[in-house]
Amino acid sequence: MRSTDEARDRIRQRLDALTGGVPGVRAGSSADGSNPDDDGMRQPGWLESDGAADEPPRPRARFAPGRGGVIALVVVGVVAAGVGLVGAWRDRPSAQAVAPLPQVQTDGVLAAGDPTAGPAASGPPDPPTAPGPTSVPAAPADLVVSVVGLVQTSGLVHLPDGSRIADALAAAGGPREGADLLGLNMAQRVADGDQILVGVAPADGRPVTAGSGTVRAGAAGSGAAGQAGVGEAGPGASGGGVAGGGGPGGKVDLNTATAEQLDALPGVGPVTAAAILAWRTANGRFTDVEQLGEVDGIGPARLEKLRDLVAV
Repeated sequence: MRSTDEARDRIRQRLDALTGGVPGVRAGSSADGSNPDDDGMRQPGWLESDGAADEPPRPRARFAPGRGGVIALVVVGVVAAGVGLVGAWRDRPSAQAVAPLPQVQTDGVLAAGDPTAGPAASGPPDPPTAPGPTSVPAAPADLVVSVVGLVQTSGLVHLPDGSRIADALAAAGGPREGADLLGLNMAQRVADGDQILVGVAPADGRPVTAGSGTVRAGAAGSGAAGQAGVGEAGPGASGGGVAGGGGPGGKVDLNTATAEQLDALPGVGPVTAAAILAWRTANGRFTDVEQLGEVDGIGPARLEKLRDLVAV
């Protein structure tokens, strides 16, 4: 405290020198011995300090890592994040293969709780029976259908069981231009040995002369009865009469001949053969070879060629 008192005395002496004070008079009092406090004057507060202001200021702590410290912190953070990602990847769940369950043999074991199961028979088990011959499923039989007339390819077509007239026409390449499709029931099922005749569509206002129709297998009878399958015949329609179209002397019988037999005649194609069958369906039996001249497409010259090849 001595240093503090000395400093205070020096300050008072300097003040006295500045104010022109009388030696021996203490600072803070006037020359006439009056107290400055009586005039409302007070000494400065720093002169009455108890010494606390003379203590040196305490340094303030602050965090300043600097540029190198910041870089080090960033590197540490990146390394910690990488370690965390690697640990999470190694601890990820993985699919585990399930072991196959063992097969349980249940032959000869009674079902538990089955009221219809009787008591187990005592004694040795029955010897195993020899396996019988394995039955091989029969291959589906193909249907052979004749398609003649105005189609792209006349002849026999092979169809699977359950096929319809539309399938037969498609197998023959489809109908040609001008074919009569109204006389055919496209949804009708075909049977093995059936014949489909694709005739000529009639012109506007004219009667049908060589229309389309179907001939069921075995329906090659005489006249209209022998052609029960022609036109809108239902499934399974059949006619009577003698099958075949052979006439006397090897001639073709116009009343029993099929479309293939008529098509084989010189000058008679699928369209003319269908026209002959259509005339026979509409008018009945041929009574004279000359009636071929009434068939659409057969003129006098063609009739002369067919006169010695056909019979009635």
